[in-house]
Amino acid sequence: MKNILIINATYRRGGNSEALALQFKKGAEEACNAVNLISLREIDLKFCIGCLSCQKTGKCVLKDSMNELLPVVRNADVIVLATPVYYYSMSGQLKTFLDRLNPLYGQDNKFKEFYLLATAADTEKSAMDGTVKGVQGFIDCFEGVKLSGVVCGVGADAIGTVQNSAAFAEAYEMGKSVQ
Repeated sequence: MKNILIINATYRRGGNSEALALQFKKGAEEACNAVNLISLREIDLKFCIGCLSCQKTGKCVLKDSMNELLPVVRNADVIVLATPVYYYSMSGQLKTFLDRLNPLYGQDNKFKEFYLLATAADTEKSAMDGTVKGVQGFIDCFEGVKLSGVVCGVGADAIGTVQNSAAFAEAYEMGKSVQ
């Protein structure tokens, strides 16, 4: 059994990336994993101010939800990032969240695997390249951590359209495969 943390980075309730996150969660729970899903729209999340105090203290000086979430992220075996793709990149909410994980850099973190669930109105998978590259760049900063899988929900131009795509089934199967 693995401890899986899913970060839902859409602010749209019932949005396509949230639908993929819920499918991944369903599959992962059926595979007897412990799954925690956090929606960024439900937490207080400020922008990183670049002071780097966190590199000395392991905590952020900003007073918001991140200091409570850092141990949750640090102790997850697997982290799943679910994001809509805006202008060929991850959502600003996800980028802000990743920036705020700076206190984990150089620490003894449990996570070794990341998965990415991304949706876009564009019908070409290449529309996800910037998002994948950005997430990979973040992951590369952590020794021994890898991007284990990516689901691209393309053509998701309205709420619910991803449910009629191959990506919907892929997210479930990917979640189920985490062991």
